Amino acid sequence: MRVLLPTLKYTQVFLISKIFILLIVSALYFFLYCVFCISLEKYLFLRILNILFMEIVNTSKFLDQSLFSFSLGNHNGKDVIWVVFVKDFQLIKILKNTSQPKWSNSKKTWYLLDNTFNREICNLPAKIIGKDALMKISQVNIQEFEKYQNMLVLKGFSPNTIRTYSIEFAQLLYIIKDFPIQNLSADKLQSYFLYCHKNLQLSENAIHSRMNAVKFYFEKVLHKEKMFFDIPRPKKQQKLPKALNTSEISKIIANTDNPKHKLILQLCYGMGLRVSEIVNLKIEDIDSKSMRVLIQQGKGKKDRYVNLPESILQDLRLYYKNFKPKEFLFEGQYGGKYAIRSAQSVFKNAMKKAGIFKTVGIHSLRHSYATHLLEYGTDISLIQKLMGHNDIKTTLNYTHVADRTISNVQSPLDKL
Repeated sequence: MRVLLPTLKYTQVFLISKIFILLIVSALYFFLYCVFCISLEKYLFLRILNILFMEIVNTSKFLDQSLFSFSLGNHNGKDVIWVVFVKDFQLIKILKNTSQPKWSNSKKTWYLLDNTFNREICNLPAKIIGKDALMKISQVNIQEFEKYQNMLVLKGFSPNTIRTYSIEFAQLLYIIKDFPIQNLSADKLQSYFLYCHKNLQLSENAIHSRMNAVKFYFEKVLHKEKMFFDIPRPKKQQKLPKALNTSEISKIIANTDNPKHKLILQLCYGMGLRVSEIVNLKIEDIDSKSMRVLIQQGKGKKDRYVNLPESILQDLRLYYKNFKPKEFLFEGQYGGKYAIRSAQSVFKNAMKKAGIFKTVGIHSLRHSYATHLLEYGTDISLIQKLMGHNDIKTTLNYTHVADRTISNVQSPLDKL
């Protein structure tokens, strides 16, 4: 198409094609009506026109790399993602509808702020640590910090883990300034963690996270296995998983009108999925014959199978027929996998409509799945496999919130 019509822009070629199809369908309808007196029902014809019109509007994929090119840079002291494309109204409309782009008069180019969300929609690797943070690290320790990050990558950690560890390790480097990190003794490390307790007043979980990050450097980069033997760890808070009851789950689903949004919530609860797992779910992972779904590379890069709820099968087929996803089961408005933030927003809006004001996120659907399975008498070892837990102790936490294990206990006061 581009060779035959070099003067037309990419989206214009497809736009003309769609309009041409629209004219053919209209002419065919007129021919059948006038010559053969065959009358299609009005609503059916209007639906055909509407589908074709929507196809015209949504011609381009969202930030498709064949239409958009991206590069990282700095603009007015901020890290940005430059977005370069052929000047075209449709492409500008796509960009504005799905992000918050800004125009640089000096560069004559559109750009996005360099953050996690924008990197995701541009299909760029996650940002590990910002330029400003790197500048705070002394040149004495910058090479060790690079070794640290390289080791994290070689160990195959997820982008989120790499980012978390890098940020926590960098906090220590900020404190010691020009002192070589490799020369820190166990006593000085203990003093640092005491400082985190007393001065910074970090929570127990935050202290554990920081200790794990620093421990990784000394044990995996410097191979000093005994560095942390004498450094005590704070006792972790034993928080119970926050689950919703079945009545609340029903209200949330009933108050979600959009078929895609409704199906996202149903599958998160019905299969006990993490939000990252639901957005990464591919069409090929669903086997409706065996009623099983393959969850690829979940937390800890583990694959597992979960059962596909029978009650969802008809809705799932109807959704596929109407939305026609190409690769991922849930895709964005212009293609590509659905954004995690969008899925979280779907749950938040559903909670609000249902009149439920508990401080829980979409992950509570996963907790509810495990809790309700336990209440229905499912064996704890089976729940462990379905949830993808390495340790049965993690699954056993749900025994503390399941009604089956608590409500059946009668108070001694009632027996007086």
